[in-house]
Amino acid sequence: MAENNPGLIEVIVSDHREVEEAFQELESRSGTPEHRRALADHVIAELVRHSVAEEMYMYPAARTALPDGDEIADHEIAEHAKAEEDMKQLEGLEPTDPRFDDLVGKLVSDVRHHIEEEEGELLPRLAASCSAEQLHDLGAKVVRAKKMAPTRPHPSAPNKPPANRILGPGVGLIDRMRDALSGRNV
Repeated sequence: MAENNPGLIEVIVSDHREVEEAFQELESRSGTPEHRRALADHVIAELVRHSVAEEMYMYPAARTALPDGDEIADHEIAEHAKAEEDMKQLEGLEPTDPRFDDLVGKLVSDVRHHIEEEEGELLPRLAASCSAEQLHDLGAKVVRAKKMAPTRPHPSAPNKPPANRILGPGVGLIDRMRDALSGRNV
């Protein structure tokens, strides 16, 4: 596969590595409060975009390709919902608030567990069950979806097709407008 056209597995794993780098920096508790807030906002935006794209394309593919795909997808979506609640709480906290580091720690732990499950179970099974063409197509769809996805947590938003595919881009546009107006650089 051409490097500029990665497949699903490469896209998802690359996102995981980028988030892990940001997690390590957040866990170091270094930098000014403003930097930590900006870094937390960046992590939240990346996790939201990543989750929305997975829910739009990867989990529906798992439902189709894997005999226990419904169970797996439902489990992964439930983990996303839990993380989104934590992100929503974190979004409103100042980095000087004692709860900030506690919530960061909880989010990091939950997301690392989620990544472990995806990379250890779901992604290898999808790689074995889908053709290279399907994986490439899914990778391209995930990349496109992330560009239009929301950048802020919306715990009550739909997380399954078709509603998430219809509402996600509109919510994403509103989030990007809010980001621009507030100076939030994610």
